[in-house]
Amino acid sequence: MSYNIVLMNPEIPNNTGNIGRLSLASGATLHLVKPFGFELSDKRVKRAGLDYWQFLDLKIYNSIEDFFEKNKGKKMAFFSSHGVNDFWDIPYEKDMFLIFGKESSGLPDEILEQNKEHCYRIPILSDKIRSLNLANAVSIAVYEGVRRLKM
Repeated sequence: MSYNIVLMNPEIPNNTGNIGRLSLASGATLHLVKPFGFELSDKRVKRAGLDYWQFLDLKIYNSIEDFFEKNKGKKMAFFSSHGVNDFWDIPYEKDMFLIFGKESSGLPDEILEQNKEHCYRIPILSDKIRSLNLANAVSIAVYEGVRRLKM
């Protein structure tokens, strides 16, 4: 197994489907934290993940608290446009958790505050946009880790 991709409160089914497909392609486990902005049975999730969704290593949590309780002591990197560190400074390790917030507002402030030293951003080189699409951001982070560990 390579990484653990965590989506906290995902809102857009197509993004989650695409990230599911990426998870399978990269050998990652996909962790989804409720509440979701859609039903997992939504055809847009399945369409974006194509017919691969059934092969995913998928874990679902009832809440953010549930996720952290079940994954205490794990190595984690939190992604936010407000991160103080650039993502290429992540000390990638096998099986670490790469954590992303919901599309509309990112990770909750309290999580960012409690994990400041582990918050990373993907630099945006244009002042015309404020953020990247979630599926794109996850792809950048995961494959940088794959490259580093040469999985």
